[in-house]
Amino acid sequence: MVVQLVPGDEPLQVIREDGTAHTHLEPKLSEKEHLRLLRTMMLVRATDTKAMNLQRSGRIGFYVPSFGQEACQVGSAAATAADDWVVPAYREPGAALLRGYPVQHMIAQCYGNTSDPQKGRQMPNHYGYAPAHFVTPSSPVGTQITYAAGIAWAMRLRGDKLVTLVYFGDGATSQGDFHAGMNFAGVFGAPCVFFCNNNGWAISVPRDRQTASRTLAIKAVAYGFEGVRVDGNDVLAVLAVTRNAVDKARGGGGPTLIEALTYRMGPHSSSDDPTRYRSAEELDLWKKRDPIERYQRYLARKGVADRGAVEAIEREVAKEVEDAIAAVERASPVDPSTMFDDVFAELTPQLKAQREELLGERKAGPSVQYEQEEGKFPL
Repeated sequence: MVVQLVPGDEPLQVIREDGTAHTHLEPKLSEKEHLRLLRTMMLVRATDTKAMNLQRSGRIGFYVPSFGQEACQVGSAAATAADDWVVPAYREPGAALLRGYPVQHMIAQCYGNTSDPQKGRQMPNHYGYAPAHFVTPSSPVGTQITYAAGIAWAMRLRGDKLVTLVYFGDGATSQGDFHAGMNFAGVFGAPCVFFCNNNGWAISVPRDRQTASRTLAIKAVAYGFEGVRVDGNDVLAVLAVTRNAVDKARGGGGPTLIEALTYRMGPHSSSDDPTRYRSAEELDLWKKRDPIERYQRYLARKGVADRGAVEAIEREVAKEVEDAIAAVERASPVDPSTMFDDVFAELTPQLKAQREELLGERKAGPSVQYEQEEGKFPL
């Protein structure tokens, strides 16, 4: 289905806030597909809620929640094919889960113990999953945009009919990597979909303080391709717009910039206090636009999922998260000697010597008794 965007700067919307729909814009989905979208969004919310509690209780050290942005992640990822490449920022758990990333791995990556496939080598919320072509994020804002454009260009050179979907926030559109990646993709027609989660805040900086552009989507014009706006709290609108962009890129039509208007209802991370820079009234306004509740109202009207079905999914995803945590917490810490693994096919002589030194020190045990009094720890 080709979605006709509304004129001007108004974002595309399929589901109204009361759960009714613009029926001529609805993407054709089966009941199974609708329930998959809903369940994944609810699994993200359940994971985020539990993980924030784990961090507050000291069981994990750090977490980046997605409260309010679930539709952006799930709707966009649902538009991709299994072999397409997804290049996330650090707030895309819904995209990872929809593409098959196990929730237990997501929890394990926050603990960094032996149940973590990444062996504790990445900070929390920086998970990758090669079987799903889900690239590991990096913390610097916007750096993923340039290598997503590069991945897309490489696929085109190889003749692969694949697409790259790259995520970033509104703050990243003011970074040099954004402009470099957009310009490269525009010049070479790379099959890359640029997905901007415009949640209004670049951590504590509001959108109007970090760019003077009328919209973020309009920035695509400077690089010679289309920019579109979508209601980011409407999972079906996000799916429809991203599907259009993916199909266009796969068919040789070049890149698209999608600006998804959403809101981060929680903190930027577990280290952030959003009450210091935004009002309670603003948060209350956006809570009424909760993407999960809106989709639930829509599915109830369609007869796909009533209150009982939603409550059953709530119990199911809560148990899945609890079971994952229980399994992860039974795992042992990662052996420090593994820091030498997985870099070289064969260790260099210097690294071999360092590893042997580490193993020897661990075997000998602690050799220095530290003083308990403050200021008496020897150098």
